[in-house]
Amino acid sequence: MFFDRIVRPTLYRLHRDDAEAVHERTVRLLERAGRAPALTAAVRQRLRIDDPCTVFGVRFPNRLGLAAGMDKDGRALAAWSALGFGFVEVGTVTRHAQPGNPRPRLFALSDSDAVLNRMGFNNAGAHALARRLADTGTPDLPLGISIGKSKITPVEDAIADYRESLTAVHPYADYVAVNVSSPNTPGLRTLQDRGALTELLTELTGTARDLAARSARHPVPLLVKMAPDLSFEAIGELLGVCLDHGVAGVIATNTTLTRDGLAPADARYADEPGGLSGRPLAERSREVVRFVHQQTAGALPVIGVGGIGHPDDALRMLDAGASLLQLYTAFALHGPGVVRRVNARLARYSAATR
Repeated sequence: MFFDRIVRPTLYRLHRDDAEAVHERTVRLLERAGRAPALTAAVRQRLRIDDPCTVFGVRFPNRLGLAAGMDKDGRALAAWSALGFGFVEVGTVTRHAQPGNPRPRLFALSDSDAVLNRMGFNNAGAHALARRLADTGTPDLPLGISIGKSKITPVEDAIADYRESLTAVHPYADYVAVNVSSPNTPGLRTLQDRGALTELLTELTGTARDLAARSARHPVPLLVKMAPDLSFEAIGELLGVCLDHGVAGVIATNTTLTRDGLAPADARYADEPGGLSGRPLAERSREVVRFVHQQTAGALPVIGVGGIGHPDDALRMLDAGASLLQLYTAFALHGPGVVRRVNARLARYSAATR
């Protein structure tokens, strides 16, 4: 398979090269490949597995999506569809373009099957993403757009910052993820507190309704992306705010600040700042998904993300109560074949449970 032969060796260099440089080369490669319609159509025919479902009013061709962070500025949208994903989430984008945190800021922890990052929302800005989507069009699969707070914006001014980003991307999104849980922007996680989140969601849900009314379309579903490091009590409060404000769903979870589950060979990363993703996060993410599902009696759909690298991981996340799934670290470390393997198992699961 072309994409596996070309992309996978490039991704495997994460193990020995500058991880961010490899990441950027991979996105450039996929961006170029996406400009060859005949190639992407042929790859899509081989890799795409249809297992459709409808969640928060959006129809997805299958349940497995690409998580935010891989393609922040929406440069390789045609390729993600060809690789078999059922949806893609771009971003996180911010009101102001920003370079992110100093390098090095992305580390592949191969022995732990994990990635550590402190990228800091490096992106060209919400308005740049909107211009790109206006010029190129949206992909042939559902598009989620993750928005966050600009680093230069004080936390007390975060509402206006998020509102402008939402306004910019609203015409192009099938859903918008409100990222209040990245550990790499100072003060961002305080927006998960009941009072701050209430103010933020009051403004954003109202803005989404106003934008929809002006464009004669249904309001774009808003989702909240939560941290895995919250206590269950704090998660319960967050869910209450989401339900009170008509949030369409939650994404569980973002990266973790804990270092549980690191392999001995990766112990040197224990004191590196940043968020950890991949295998060490799998159990905690499932716990959070299960808690959300039980606390809301299934009324708040969950996109489960964290540690999904094998078909069995995906099934466990569905069993915990997730309606949709996302992965990123497994793709970065193991290549595009993981997408088809997971989707094939999920399709068999769906057929058996109909």
